[in-house]
Amino acid sequence: MKFTYLIFIAISVFTNCAQSKEATLADLENYQENTIKMVSSGLPTEQHFEKLKEMGVAHVIDLIPGDRDDEASLMKKLALNYHNIQVEWKNPTLDNFNEYASKMKQFSEKEGKILTHCRLNWRGAVFTYLYRVTHLNEEEAIAKAEMLKIWQPDETWQKFIEKVKVQSTITK
Repeated sequence: MKFTYLIFIAISVFTNCAQSKEATLADLENYQENTIKMVSSGLPTEQHFEKLKEMGVAHVIDLIPGDRDDEASLMKKLALNYHNIQVEWKNPTLDNFNEYASKMKQFSEKEGKILTHCRLNWRGAVFTYLYRVTHLNEEEAIAKAEMLKIWQPDETWQKFIEKVKVQSTITK
């Protein structure tokens, strides 16, 4: 009887471990649907990327600085279009945002959704908010409220937001 019980426990543990490897978007840090074609999140696992691809994501913009070769290889393996923008946490720049906006425009002209991600979706929340307001002409209050669900920008990021908005009014 004890042997049968031990086998049952072992099978239960194995089954739970196997199921826990299957990612859902509920466990993807700060996942947010921004528009019909835009989603953002913290750093996805391979299983998250697979799930996102199943949902129609075809393009990935990664805002994490540093060596991103592993992610680039994974995106190639999953046949997802990938672009990395090296956004330094303490020094986001207008060039970073302009590169992002350019890549968003390019990806938007193709089929599929676009994922913007970073480690916690703090950079991503700001970049998607700014893109929605400055390029998609969405209502400021709605886009900002969604950003604030993810995080409250600190002084560095608040200054960055203002710079992008000023740039946007100059170029319009």
